[in-house]
Amino acid sequence: MSPSSPRRLSLQQIVESRRRAAFVGREAELGLFRTNFMLPPEDPGHRFVFHVRGNAGVGKTSLLREWRQAAGEFGALTASADESADSVPDVLAAFAAQFTEQGHPLKALDRLLATYRRALHEAAGRLAADNEGSAGVPSPGALAAAQAGLIAAGAIPVVGALAGGLDPAVVARGAGGLRAVFGGRARQQEEARLLAEPVQVLTPVFVAELDRVADAVPWVALFLDTYERTAPQLDRWLADLFTPGRYGELPANLVLTLAGQRRLDPAHWGDRGRLVADVPLGPFTEAESRQLLNGRGVMAEPVVREVLRLSGGLPVLVSTLAANPGAAGEANATAVERFLAGESDPARRAAALACALPRRFDEDLVAVAVPQDGPHTVPGLYDWLLELPFVAEPYSGRSRYHAVVRAPMLRLQRTGSPQRWKAAHDRLAEAFAARRDAAAEGIDPERLWAEQPWRRAALDVLYHRLCARPRTALPEALRAGIDLFAQRPSRARHWARTLVDAGEDADDAVLREWGRDLLAAITDHGPRPTAALGLLLTRAELTDRDRAAALVVRAWQHFRTGELDAALSDHGRAIAVDPRSERAHQGRAVILRSLGRYEEALADLDRAEEIAPAWAWAVRERGETYRRMGRLEEALAVLDRAHALDPSDAVPLGSRGLVRHALGRSEEALDDFDRALALWPEYAWALVRRARVRTALGDPVGALADLDRAEELNPGLPGTEGERGEVYRATGRYEEAVACYGRALALDPGYAWAHGSRALALEALGRLSEARADLDRALELDPEYGWARAQRERLGAG
Repeated sequence: MSPSSPRRLSLQQIVESRRRAAFVGREAELGLFRTNFMLPPEDPGHRFVFHVRGNAGVGKTSLLREWRQAAGEFGALTASADESADSVPDVLAAFAAQFTEQGHPLKALDRLLATYRRALHEAAGRLAADNEGSAGVPSPGALAAAQAGLIAAGAIPVVGALAGGLDPAVVARGAGGLRAVFGGRARQQEEARLLAEPVQVLTPVFVAELDRVADAVPWVALFLDTYERTAPQLDRWLADLFTPGRYGELPANLVLTLAGQRRLDPAHWGDRGRLVADVPLGPFTEAESRQLLNGRGVMAEPVVREVLRLSGGLPVLVSTLAANPGAAGEANATAVERFLAGESDPARRAAALACALPRRFDEDLVAVAVPQDGPHTVPGLYDWLLELPFVAEPYSGRSRYHAVVRAPMLRLQRTGSPQRWKAAHDRLAEAFAARRDAAAEGIDPERLWAEQPWRRAALDVLYHRLCARPRTALPEALRAGIDLFAQRPSRARHWARTLVDAGEDADDAVLREWGRDLLAAITDHGPRPTAALGLLLTRAELTDRDRAAALVVRAWQHFRTGELDAALSDHGRAIAVDPRSERAHQGRAVILRSLGRYEEALADLDRAEEIAPAWAWAVRERGETYRRMGRLEEALAVLDRAHALDPSDAVPLGSRGLVRHALGRSEEALDDFDRALALWPEYAWALVRRARVRTALGDPVGALADLDRAEELNPGLPGTEGERGEVYRATGRYEEAVACYGRALALDPGYAWAHGSRALALEALGRLSEARADLDRALELDPEYGWARAQRERLGAG
């Protein structure tokens, strides 16, 4: 193409121009939006927020596309997001990317988002990383670090605290506590706050960047579609954006547009009515429907009248029926039949109906859903399906029917032939089960729910089994929820939504009620699953085994937040309900051990091993209990057995390494820690303990490298700083050692060991009175600390 030739249009531009040419109606709404850009922001009639609302299929998304085009005609810099961006960072990232494409990058925000994503990735799994910390009574520093792990792992939604859905005590530990544990390093402290409070950190930067780019353009127009799905995560944040002094001053040339099915929540938007233009979107008027039909070449009056009657003016149905107006004279035809009226091929009609059954479909699922006794190949049917006007996200691999079309198709199949309905859902359940099982390969069974491919397939298995047999499949679905709460509570909303969807689509009142109640419990009480687990425990559908499992999961949630009495109570109730629950006995043993009640802990472990002799977890906890009791030779033998039972588990190797070090077998201890970290490179607890061994073996460089890596994986733990002090003390760097012990004690003032060790560093510096004071404090904290008592006697009176 020569430089003087006109620029060739892209395929997307051609498709978009055709779509815009086909857009009809909504003249009043278009005029309202256009007029707003003709009014200066100071004009009382100008609106800063537009809210389009209406039922599914009413054309909200199409109108938003037209509005965005109109805003561009007034010189606006535009950006949009939908339900795929379901958190504040996701929305900000979507806006920033689109601004960059238009030549207005938000560089400061992009840098901060990159830092946030990196910190989030690195912090995933921190909660389970420190085995010793999780087994003792959580200190304030340990609680804060655990809270950081929950946030990083997605267990605490970004806006949970803002939405009021989180226990205030948990928020205090997670936000204030997390900042405290990062010590005085400015960069780490900033990243800790970004991880704990991303909304509060990111939003002011976004507002400042928005204000900057707004100076360069006439208008800035932002659009959020399918807001009914993202409102629980975004509503409070958006309302706060317009609160003076909350996040900074917004530019006056900003216009925000929301599109959802429901009215805006008055709790957040009630006092902002003058900012908002409420735009209810109803069905097409008859004139608008006729205009669309005329544009599609449907002009015969009997056909037009039938389309008007069947569609009710709903744009998605008018559009579908306009493409398929044949057989309109059948007075009793259903709306579903009208969707496919233009298709006379029975095989294709059957395929279209069958592919309404999965919530989303791809070519492989078409082969499962569609009976394979017709003349068409699956690829041919799949390509034809993607061209249907009611299929959303075509060519994405996760195509879906518009809800307005899918619902009557499901009703027709469910009521028309219950047997075919069950058989089809059974086939789809088996197909998704195969995907689920394939996704499980190589993954620890205790972490399956944390893996998205496995989780997505597992939820689809539940959905189809529930649709086929709601009552008999419900116990399986509830058991799956208990497992999910144990592994990935932040994704419980997807599980509850699956129950709701199946209840609606199978028209089963019990299932529908279960789903709605669980969804409400999860939404109202934030990421901690205790409320939803409590709901599960009140219902009769659980077996005793299931009830015990739910109690054990809830007990661990109590333990992680320091509620030890509640944790003991739930474990005890689990054992009363199911005396053969090995997990309940093992869990109670861990809590009893953390309270120093070793003999009771060993009795519980006896029972757990009696029930499940080959269960490595119970054996490894016995070894760890012996270690803490000082019964080192017994601990060594038991940990050998635990390792033999499960060679892939790094934890017994870590515990055994510490035992061998205590027995003076440091070279063997180093080998154990090396093997543990080869199995689990992010095992921060083992890194800290290996640093101790390396110090003893005269390798301070290696020890400091281990501690640096442990700090990266699990920042702010007092034990890491304490061990760093030991390395410096062992190499004669006493001033640096004293500083490290001080930082450890700032994180956890009750850290008796750090007081004792700092005393020796202070003694080496000749600061004997301070050394004696540290040893006195260590003994106040732990009167049974024999080593500190011996050192205090050695130093004598002041």
